[in-house]
Amino acid sequence: MVSIKDVASRAGVSVGTVSNVLNRPNLVSEMTRSRVRAAINELGFVPNDAARHLRRGRGRTLGLVVLDVANPFFTDIAKGVDDTTGPAGMAVIFCNSNGDIAREGRYLDLLEEQRVQGVLITPVGDDNARLDRLRSRGILVVVLDRPAPSRDFCSVSVDDRLGGELAVRHLVEAGHEQIAFVGGPWRLEQVSDRYHGGVKALEEAGLGADNLRRLDTPSPTVAAGRDAVSRILGLPRSARPTAIFCANDLLALGVLQGLTRQQIRVPDDIALVGYDDIEFAAAAAVPLTSVRQPRQQLGRSAAELILDEANNPDGHQHRQVVFEPELVVRESSQHSFRRD
Repeated sequence: MVSIKDVASRAGVSVGTVSNVLNRPNLVSEMTRSRVRAAINELGFVPNDAARHLRRGRGRTLGLVVLDVANPFFTDIAKGVDDTTGPAGMAVIFCNSNGDIAREGRYLDLLEEQRVQGVLITPVGDDNARLDRLRSRGILVVVLDRPAPSRDFCSVSVDDRLGGELAVRHLVEAGHEQIAFVGGPWRLEQVSDRYHGGVKALEEAGLGADNLRRLDTPSPTVAAGRDAVSRILGLPRSARPTAIFCANDLLALGVLQGLTRQQIRVPDDIALVGYDDIEFAAAAAVPLTSVRQPRQQLGRSAAELILDEANNPDGHQHRQVVFEPELVVRESSQHSFRRD
């Protein structure tokens, strides 16, 4: 590889002069600049931007750490991030924690070693020590898809309690009183918030929290949704829920598959509501009612916050942006129910 020393030798100048031509051309005369640029072209020299930025103490990369790369919700977020950071000349390192705290920690260590300028993260748990450490090392942090742990961080999230309210209120208004909540793992704040929002809707309707039966899952995946069906159908008929609210659409699609295999009709026998409104929701065999989140807008807003802090460190104000969800009603819940 051609080095900066080779360029200096060919142009008959010092290495410092070549560096100035690359980084501070106004310090070099036009005649010398022309000679150095001619040498660069003749030798095919490519400046090492990464090394130059690292020497200055900051890179042109950001880390994006998400819970599940297989979930279209997070790939849509990633697109929103990339659409915003790309034009700003930033590259994004996409990391999949897979909902594993230890794996998340290894990725954060790697990103710190790479001296990324910032990290956008959907944390697995609620231990903020790692995020505080990143901040102490000069790495910018934006919390994504959940509220910030304090006002010392920027965050972009959706009001998940409101989303849970919308879903369960819709089912109650359709006549359902016994509803199952399928979701997990419980350590995810988004899961617990959606459940508690559902409980609030029941209480407002004069029903108790017991009317929303919790069925915890080890992961928010299609397979976990399928597995939950056998637990639901194993209940006595008198206690079996007439509607199911799932913590995300992947779980709901798994539940739909499991019910269909058991010849349980949706929504005639059991109504179903998901969360996120990924593209597959509308394309399911029975189009899925879902609580819509502005997925790409979440990514764009998070990227805008981190770029603003990077470019305007003195004037930047930390913000906690919260979007409101929207219920999108489709065939999976469009059936008025009355238990005989």
